Amino acid sequence: MCSRRHGGGRVRSMTPEDDRYIVLSAKRNRRTTAQQVANQFLAASGKQISRKTVAKRLRGGLYARRPVVCVPLTRQHRTARLQWCREHHNWTEQDWACVLFSDESRFSLSSDCRRQLIWRESGTAYRPENIQEKDRYPTCSIMVWAGIMIKGRTCLHVVANGTMTGQRYIDEVLLSHVRLFR
Repeated sequence: MCSRRHGGGRVRSMTPEDDRYIVLSAKRNRRTTAQQVANQFLAASGKQISRKTVAKRLRGGLYARRPVVCVPLTRQHRTARLQWCREHHNWTEQDWACVLFSDESRFSLSSDCRRQLIWRESGTAYRPENIQEKDRYPTCSIMVWAGIMIKGRTCLHVVANGTMTGQRYIDEVLLSHVRLFR
């Protein structure tokens, strides 16, 4: 006859205070890696822990995720967008058929591969501390513009050489593409 002895596993080397220190370190600087948190813990306590130990301790509530990348909206932006939505929520399909939605995108050769992860709780992607600001003026890039309607779309326009100014926008986009959809 055999029975299992309780407490037969490895003795835990970390205290609950150590666990809290690891979680607080990750929350203070969400862009640190598990190895960097382990190094900070070694410097603070003198105890050597592995990267995997840090990841296990953070798994209770923090997960490594890609940060949301966006240009933050101000209060005025949010107010204006809400007002616009309230003004247009009763529009019919005929009303929307007269609208041309347009957008431009910049394709950049900069090295923003978004491989940097942050530590965050589930459901907190859009909190300010979990958002990474978008690079507004990347180098070595090309910009394209296009528009869509309910029953059509514009041709793709490549904005070549230089910055898109107001006059260039009128000449290259509005007069040559948008005017055709009026």
